[in-house]
Amino acid sequence: MNVVKEINKINQLELDLGVSGASWHDEYKDSAYIFVGGLHFDLTEGDVVTIFSQYGEVMDVNLPRDKETGKTKGFGFLMYEDQRSTVLAVDNLNGAKVLDRTLRVDHVKNYKQPKVEGDDGAWVEPEEQSLNAQPEMIMGRFISRSPSFTPH
Repeated sequence: MNVVKEINKINQLELDLGVSGASWHDEYKDSAYIFVGGLHFDLTEGDVVTIFSQYGEVMDVNLPRDKETGKTKGFGFLMYEDQRSTVLAVDNLNGAKVLDRTLRVDHVKNYKQPKVEGDDGAWVEPEEQSLNAQPEMIMGRFISRSPSFTPH
């Protein structure tokens, strides 16, 4: 909870001082990843995408899971299509309550993709960027994977 309060204090100080130009967010301008802590253990990747997609297109979600139970560990990493979305998510969702838990949302400077199991069973660095939440592309445009809503 202390980190949540500190981030909120820094944001408020910038507003009070009327800081224009450089913000503390600028240090993370080259990363579209954020850290999300304080997640309820029953939330799925889809739930996290739903919460965070209000600030931009979510391209990748990594929720580490307990190897025995398969439950999430209560934190994860999320990548947006556009780095500017990370600023919106950090400013608006850090300290938010979701299922009676306080979220901690912060920038990630150097995100490292989790290792994947290779053909020989050894764990290796992935060859390509994971984009497990990227919308499908049809005829050069992204579309949502969720079913379309048709009113009755």
